[in-house]
Amino acid sequence: MAPDELTRLSIAEAGERLRRRALSPVELTRAYLDRIQRCDGDLLAYITVLPGEALAAATAAEQEIARGNFRGPLHGIPIALKDLVLTRGIRTTCGSRILGDWVPDADATVTTRLAEAGAILLGKLNMHEFAYGPTGVNPHYGTSRNPWDRRRVPGGSSSGSAVAVAAGLAAGALGTDTGGSVRIPAALCGLVGLKPTYGRVSRAGVIPLAWSLDHVGPMTRTVTDAALLLQVLAGRDPADPSTADIPVPDYRRALQGEIRGLRLGLPKDHFFERLDPEVRAAVLAAARSLEGLGASVEDIPLPNIPHAGPASFAIIASEAMAYHEPYLKTRAAEYGADVRARLMMGQFVLASHYLKAQRARQIIRAEVDAALRRVDALLLPTTPIPAPPLDAREVTVDGVTEDARWWLIRCTRPINVTGHPALSVPCGLTAAGLPIGLQIVGRHFDEATVLRIGHAFEAVSPVRDLWPPLGP
Repeated sequence: MAPDELTRLSIAEAGERLRRRALSPVELTRAYLDRIQRCDGDLLAYITVLPGEALAAATAAEQEIARGNFRGPLHGIPIALKDLVLTRGIRTTCGSRILGDWVPDADATVTTRLAEAGAILLGKLNMHEFAYGPTGVNPHYGTSRNPWDRRRVPGGSSSGSAVAVAAGLAAGALGTDTGGSVRIPAALCGLVGLKPTYGRVSRAGVIPLAWSLDHVGPMTRTVTDAALLLQVLAGRDPADPSTADIPVPDYRRALQGEIRGLRLGLPKDHFFERLDPEVRAAVLAAARSLEGLGASVEDIPLPNIPHAGPASFAIIASEAMAYHEPYLKTRAAEYGADVRARLMMGQFVLASHYLKAQRARQIIRAEVDAALRRVDALLLPTTPIPAPPLDAREVTVDGVTEDARWWLIRCTRPINVTGHPALSVPCGLTAAGLPIGLQIVGRHFDEATVLRIGHAFEAVSPVRDLWPPLGP
């Protein structure tokens, strides 16, 4: 296969070829490194590329596989990490000048688990500074460009993660999600993005935005690939007390189950209000496709969901300020203007606001839990709008003009507040050729059902196997 054809293989496809020794980890890694060299000067997905380290790891993987020691479907697969995931001996900038020269002396737990599975680290990925923004705009390292239309944002904060996978610069990537930062860029760049249940994946060694809302999750081209990555990442970690001691199922096997007979809910409150017409049409068409596969779809009320926005703001603003307070006292001028302004707002959130937000959180979570006792999963838009232009400050939908960032997080951040697992899968393209995402939300620690629904839809999706119009 030609090098660019290799970079279009899914993780599952490449892993099977590597297992059979029909493909070399070195050959596959070189294909990705070559594509990064040719394309990333324009796309700006990476902050740090590791060609020497990646080829050395690929050579070791090749030798190990040749000896019959195949570790599993990630062995020899080139992946990349959002640049807030700690990597021992490799700088971790968090997309900021403040940490521009910081080299950690330890790995994050997820870094270790991927390495133990045999994955090859290609580099560290661009992001919205300190993960505090949904657009991916970065004044320090340049803004990653959406490969579907380079004049538009890729979404954030895991912007480089989405661009790298969508443009064939990594087979898969990790992002973090505090208000939608895995699902938003996945939707805007035509990818699969999974926010696992809060407590399913360790955050030890991942720089926080807001401790009680942060999640780590995979970004991939297929639902199967997301399941393969989650299999390695999931599980209890003594280094992260928030992780749950709950058995991890076989996610790949779960994909093969039937969805016939599943009950799916469409919550019209909040999520289906003020949608771009093309987004609405694509998401409702996806719901009909799932009905055609044997699931039932019903409207379901969630009247308290609109309160998730203010609650999320109070929690993030308070927790982010607590983490950044030392830097703000001594190095405030080094932040980008947008992130500095949002951090400073945390000074005006009172303890009473924070406590009321946590109380609201419990009410909203209980409401979603009750809905998920009635149905097996919820179907939502991932974002109410397709990717806005890079310079867009406001967006108007249904005659309502709001900040572009507010539009992007409106359908994702309630699920950070509740902590439920949520998967974004591509479900359509606008007339302008911009991706649209369907969001599937499930019960706590039931990623298996969420992935199964996503996999079933993926098989009939009108945008399956579509790639962005990116030249060599």
